[in-house]
Amino acid sequence: MAARRSFHLPVRVYWEDTDGGGVVYYANYLKFMERARSEWLRSLGIDQAGLARDERIQFAVVEANVRYRQPAKYDDLLDVSAAVESWRGASVTFLQEIRRGAGGALLAAGTIRAACLDADSLRPRPLPPQLLEELARE
Repeated sequence: MAARRSFHLPVRVYWEDTDGGGVVYYANYLKFMERARSEWLRSLGIDQAGLARDERIQFAVVEANVRYRQPAKYDDLLDVSAAVESWRGASVTFLQEIRRGAGGALLAAGTIRAACLDADSLRPRPLPPQLLEELARE
């Protein structure tokens, strides 16, 4: 991960997250990563629903690159991390990892870029000032 602070979210694997063999379905790793990014924003005091409602801002993933290393399985407790790698005018790139427990085996790692969009036109929009202030602190 980058030298920046990582946000960590524990995620339990439920039966609904797995295929018939009890192994996490590959697309669900992206859902786990999304949860970590959303909770990271919440931990900074940034309310995504409020941004969408009051400022007409929303975020969308525009690029995802994930490397799957080992399978997660039913009932595993995962540690999903998110760290900001970089940001520019209208996007933030995250380095994310999913491990079996805190400090456990690396199961998946990825780079995710999320764009800030105008909720009405879906065109790029500058990152909100509150987020830029938080990014500058890290």
